[in-house]
Amino acid sequence: MQRKKFYLDPPKILVLGFALIILIGALLLTLPVATTSGKGLSFLNALFTATSATCVTGLVVVDTGTTFTIFGQLVILSLIQIGGLGFMTFATLFAFLLGKRISLKERILLQESLNNLSMEGIVRLARRILIFTGVIELIGAILLALRFSFDMPIGKAIYYGIFHSISNFNNAGFDLMGHFNSLTGYVADPTVVLTICSLITIGGIGFIVLNELFEFRKSKRLSLHSKIVLVTSFFLLVGGTFLIFLFEFSNAKTLKPLSLSGKILGALFQSVAARTDGANTLNLTDMTQSSILLIMFLMFIGASPGSTGGGIKTTTFTTLLGAVWSQIRGKEDVIFYRQRIVYETIYKALTVTFSALFLVLIITMLLTITEPGKDFIRLLFEATSAFGTVGLSLDLSRELSPIGKGLITFTMFAGRVGPLTVAYAVTIRRNPDAFRYPKGKIIIG
Repeated sequence: MQRKKFYLDPPKILVLGFALIILIGALLLTLPVATTSGKGLSFLNALFTATSATCVTGLVVVDTGTTFTIFGQLVILSLIQIGGLGFMTFATLFAFLLGKRISLKERILLQESLNNLSMEGIVRLARRILIFTGVIELIGAILLALRFSFDMPIGKAIYYGIFHSISNFNNAGFDLMGHFNSLTGYVADPTVVLTICSLITIGGIGFIVLNELFEFRKSKRLSLHSKIVLVTSFFLLVGGTFLIFLFEFSNAKTLKPLSLSGKILGALFQSVAARTDGANTLNLTDMTQSSILLIMFLMFIGASPGSTGGGIKTTTFTTLLGAVWSQIRGKEDVIFYRQRIVYETIYKALTVTFSALFLVLIITMLLTITEPGKDFIRLLFEATSAFGTVGLSLDLSRELSPIGKGLITFTMFAGRVGPLTVAYAVTIRRNPDAFRYPKGKIIIG
């Protein structure tokens, strides 16, 4: 009797690949050489930190700058880089270096990993991603190192510049400033704020869009995907900045003490960081409830497909808005830039959004059980931040129980690889039905 061959489809490989990288990172962080105390992290805290780094989230249970040695920090930085670009992109890099040909299966995995619509030119895209990443992170590191050199020795400034450039381009938000202060000391510093905001934004729009912008001089055209990403990202950035500026303008604990330029920079940074990055220049616990609710909304939307960020993605959000607007106007089709969005895309957008909302609500409900006495808004904020792989927190991560840490760890993982990818990986895929049932009618609204 012939034994049935075991087959791993792309979703399973992606899930298992990320899980393996996280496990290796967690084991390295438990080593005595990884922490300044010489004892290493407990496995649970190491798993939480490794998941946060690999899933480019930024939630932390220990302070990165004071807890870890250079070895530990480099482990975290490596996990951020691998997690941000995807392990398949790095596998492709090693294949390039070894002169190995990229197989069809590897191309399919690359396509799945990068959320690309077509497999055509996928290897060329992966090569450009590596080049884009190296150049952008180098420019960011130089600018940050020059600024940090005024506050610290040049060697330390260079290291800090490299670390924060990689961390923020990959939308991770880990920092080395110490004592959980993040970048609050640079709230009104234009060099730091504008450099990091640029890194976050470029990393968050997605490599597909970056590649089209790079080729725009020759092609003189952008795809529908890129147009929606750029327009949606612009309005979310400007709208978020304006509303945070408005909500915090008279708040004595946040923007009020700053100059007008400082207020704008503070509002801008939190608007940009709320989308996918865990860094902050304002103390979130001092912000108004209106700002906290707005930040949760931005975190839930997140970045764009094929980027280093999480969330339901800008294209999903805009597709749903388009569907709602079409229904209000009594139109059957969803139209963007004179192009019709197919129903499969709308169904997928609904599925992604509902799955994400369901996940966040279930995790929040479980946290109300495992973390008794904690304020509900803090629990909801933490769950939303973990799903969106953002990393902002209302100082809750350090207070979580072991079960609470486990729940947030799972949420970060699901948010990075995607709820649908996790679902596909753990379910058996069946062939489409050979027949269709008769239509049924129900009343909506």
